[in-house]
Parts: sequence; C-alpha cells; structure tokens
Amino acid sequence: MKKKPHIIVFNPDQWRGDVLGHVGNPAARTPNIDALIASDAVSFSASFCQNPVCTPSRCSFMTGWYPHVRGHRTMHHMLHREHGEFNLLSILKDAGYFVWWGGKNDLIPGQDGDEETCHVRFKPTQADYARWGCTPRESHHGGDISWRGKPDGDNYFSFFKGKLDKHDEEIYCDGDWANVLGAIDFLREYDGDKPLCVYLPLTYPHPPYCVEEPWYSLTDRASIPRRAMHPENWTGKPSLLRGISEGQGLQDWTEERWTELRATYYGMCARLDHQFGLLLDALRKAGLYDDSAVFLFSDHGDFAGDYGLVEKAQNIFEDSLSRVPFIIKPPGNVPVKPRVCDALVELVDFVATVYDLTGIEPGYDHFGKSLLPLLTGQTDVHRDAVFCEGGRRIGEIQAMERESRSAVIGTEDKGLYYPRIRLQITDDGPHHTKAAMCRTKTHKYVQRLYEQDELYDLVHDPMEERNVIGDPAFRDILIALKDRLLRWYVETCDVVPRDTDRR
Repeated sequence: MKKKPHIIVFNPDQWRGDVLGHVGNPAARTPNIDALIASDAVSFSASFCQNPVCTPSRCSFMTGWYPHVRGHRTMHHMLHREHGEFNLLSILKDAGYFVWWGGKNDLIPGQDGDEETCHVRFKPTQADYARWGCTPRESHHGGDISWRGKPDGDNYFSFFKGKLDKHDEEIYCDGDWANVLGAIDFLREYDGDKPLCVYLPLTYPHPPYCVEEPWYSLTDRASIPRRAMHPENWTGKPSLLRGISEGQGLQDWTEERWTELRATYYGMCARLDHQFGLLLDALRKAGLYDDSAVFLFSDHGDFAGDYGLVEKAQNIFEDSLSRVPFIIKPPGNVPVKPRVCDALVELVDFVATVYDLTGIEPGYDHFGKSLLPLLTGQTDVHRDAVFCEGGRRIGEIQAMERESRSAVIGTEDKGLYYPRIRLQITDDGPHHTKAAMCRTKTHKYVQRLYEQDELYDLVHDPMEERNVIGDPAFRDILIALKDRLLRWYVETCDVVPRDTDRR
C-alpha cells in the first residue's frame, strides 16, 4: 500500500498575501519562506479566502465548502459532525493519521470537546516552559490595556500596542511560541508508525499589532509600499467601512504613525517566518521532511492601514482582506516545480489537495480542486475566477454576533472590536449587508443586498480605490461577472448527503 505523507499545516491568522519577500514586497522579511520557494515549494500569489473573518474561513477551508453551502457566515456557527459537517482533521484521524493540534479553535463547537478531531490538543505546562527556559507570557490580545490610552483618544481603537518587552529572555513566550515549541518537541519525540497531521493554527499577525525584538525593528520603514486610500466621503465603498472608520477615530493619524503600525505588523509576519523556519528544521532533524506535505496559509488578511482602517470586517472583500499567502511543499515523491505561481486559487483547494496526496475518499461532495497539477508544473491555469462572501440579511439575529463581549453598548470600557460590532448588532442602516465577490485577474465585482454594488478595474486600479460600477465603459465586463457569479451560486448552492433515506 502506498505510504501516506505527513500533513503539516502552519496556519497564521490574518496574514495579508502581499507581505512576503518573494512576491516582490521590498519591506517584507520572510527569508525562510523565500528559501523554501526557491528550492522545494510553490507559492500561489493569487490565492483567496472564501470569507474575510476567522470562523467562516476555517469552516470553509477545512471542508471544501463555500460559506453559503451550510450557512457558515458568523464567528459563532462552527462545524457540527452530528449534522454531517465534516472537517479535515477528523477525516485524517479516521483514516489512520495521528493528529496533533496546537493553537486556536474557531473550527469546532467549543462545548463539544475535541476527542473526535485529534489525538492531542496541546496545552503547555510549567514543565514545558522550564524545559524551554522561558517565562509564560500573556496573549497579546489580553492583560493590561493601558497601551490603548484614554477612551476618547485616537489610539483607543487602533489595535497599535507596539514593542513587547521580553525582558532578558530570547523570546516573548506567548501562546504562539508555546505551540510552535510544543510542535517541535512532538516531532523530535514521535516514534509511532502512523502518518502525522500537525495542525498549528497560530494567532499572529492578528492584531493588536505588537512584537518583540529583533522583529520589532527589523522592517525598513522607508521600504513599505504605500497604503490604499479611501475615496472622498467614501464614495462607492460599502457603508460598513465608513462606519468603522468613524468608530475607530484614526482620521488624524500622521503617515509616520501609520508607518510604525504597519512596520509592527510586518514584524509580526517576520516572527512567523522565523517560527516556520524552526518547524522546517525540526522536520529535517526528525527525518520527516522528505515524507511531509507542508502547507502554509492564512485564513484572511488585515487592513493594516489601508483605507485608514485596522483589523477586518465580515462583508468586505478588498484584496487587503481576501488575498492570502498560500505555500505548499509536497512530499518528496511529488516532482515539484518550485516557483511563484500566479494562477487563481482558493483556500477550498487545500482539502482537495490533501485528499489527492493521501488517496483519501472523504465521503462527501466538496468544491475544492487539487493543486497537484500546478505543483508539478503541468499547468499554470487553475480557475477563471475566485469567490468570497459574507455579511447577513436584515433580521438575521443569529448572525449578528451579539455573543461578542465588545458588543455591549453603553459601557465605559468598550472592547477593541466595538467600532465594528456596534454596527453588526443592529438593523439600523445597511452596514452589515450580505454580499458576494467574483474576482478575475483583471476585475472584481461585488454584489450587495441593500446598497450599491462594486466593480474595480484591477489592471489600472489594483488598490481598489475607485468603484466604476456606474461607468458605461465597463458594461460588458459587469454583465459577464454577474453571470459568472450566478453560475457559481447555481453550481455550489448545496450538497446532497450521500447517505440516502428510505421513503
């Protein structure tokens, strides 16, 4: 029987697809990833997520389903196995893989436990920290919030925390560091005969924007590309963006301040690159590298200053949020053609590629397409268009995310997400309109309920600063993209279970 490859998934949270050295960003410091692309892997420079926030995106790339297939459009609706909602981890486990999971969830219901999904859900102990020679540090999301300043100040909702104090230690050993070090320990000590799945869903570079040295000072501030700017009065942009901008209150920030925030975000990505390099070294030292398929991709991107905004939003599809890194190193028995590939790909293609590499029949229908023909260089064409979707209908209370702690209006201490959440939990105004994106290499169309659609000429306006939806010169393109979006919905609107019922 053919030996199944190890599956290694390095899955950062909120890493933009343009913050990579090998895709031409002069300020990005990603030497380990860049070296891998030069020798053993393919980087897909036009890869897109299917929802611009955490849970819906993860439910999509772990199933191969678009969010609309089973209604996964909110942070509080995850994959339920008892409802016939499969996920890759449990399928690998059932197929004989030993599954090690270290990091965040946003995938399966927190109330259900994870015994059916993995063998080990790693939690660091004091003995682990002692062995690593590290002091456990609080998550960059929590702890002292004095860095935010006063509630009426212009830093309170900026997510800009700055340099982390690691004291006299080598690293700031937060949850990400603990999970990476735990994975390295596991790879070093594993002596079982089952193929491995190591899943590392990390939190960086999700804001708050903060990182320790040397990564804090690593980025050349003068080399960072310019920010995307919003049109005057937000003309042509969805109302949610203007509402978030008003809530975040960053309109008077100088370009110097924006540069520092962006450089810190770049530093967070650089730290991830370093951690990824440590993981690759551990695979090599354990003799597992050649037999491993290594995947690196993010769930979605981050504004990081584009349009004068920080963080992300559920129904916004600018490339800042929808374009993500996607790197694959196949196992040694796959004749890879290392390069940067500009074929349009989607994160739903992740599971299809794993099933292809492992020979596993998942037992359900999905919409991913294996990337093996691109990895081997047989083709540089994959999809004619990519899609992303999100938002909610009027009255769809279960999708308002009222469960979020920062949704409470009227409290003195408003959470970081308040500028966005306050708009999601009400039907006043069209702010959280449901929407879907159809993007080709040259144009992007977004259809919205309750407000104006969007159309961007990506050849002449790659930063999506001018909505040309009303320009008659683009009439034929608009008709073609609307037709393509409709065909996508017809093709992917549902899946029929393979287990049939008696009548």
